Amino acid sequence: MRFSILPAFILLLPLGEIAGFVVVGRAIGLALTLALVMASFALGVVLLRRQGIGILRRMSSEGRNGVMPGRDLLRPAMTVIAALLLIIPGFLTDIIAILILIPPVRDFVWRSIAKRFVVVNAKGGFSDRPKADFRDRNPNSKVVDLDEEDYHREPDRNSPWSGKHLGD
Repeated sequence: MRFSILPAFILLLPLGEIAGFVVVGRAIGLALTLALVMASFALGVVLLRRQGIGILRRMSSEGRNGVMPGRDLLRPAMTVIAALLLIIPGFLTDIIAILILIPPVRDFVWRSIAKRFVVVNAKGGFSDRPKADFRDRNPNSKVVDLDEEDYHREPDRNSPWSGKHLGD
């Protein structure tokens, strides 16, 4: 069974943020703690407005055109993610956002996710390859490429949703 870290992260993040508020609040006081949270929110909004939604549109259009989003798109995309993390109140998300803004960390993230990109173009993608070429692809790939003649669906006459049994 494959363990996913996402449910644990979603469950433990609010608890960690609360603990962070308590620790920082005791160290610097309530007023400065609230000022830091408001300052990180404002910085996140400024970063998000500066990058805008344009980078997400650009990544989407490059993906539709069959071009793998490159490193030149990684920096603005990571800045958008960092901005969203800064907007979320809390110190753990702020630390993650600051780490994302550091160039060596961005390069590490790029190296780790670039090998997972698979770009399939609806206009020509894998279907331009000969049929016997499917064995040459990555054996760990979860992509199955079928042409229209390879896949078709016929209704199941015995299915309760077919409408055949409604008049009985």
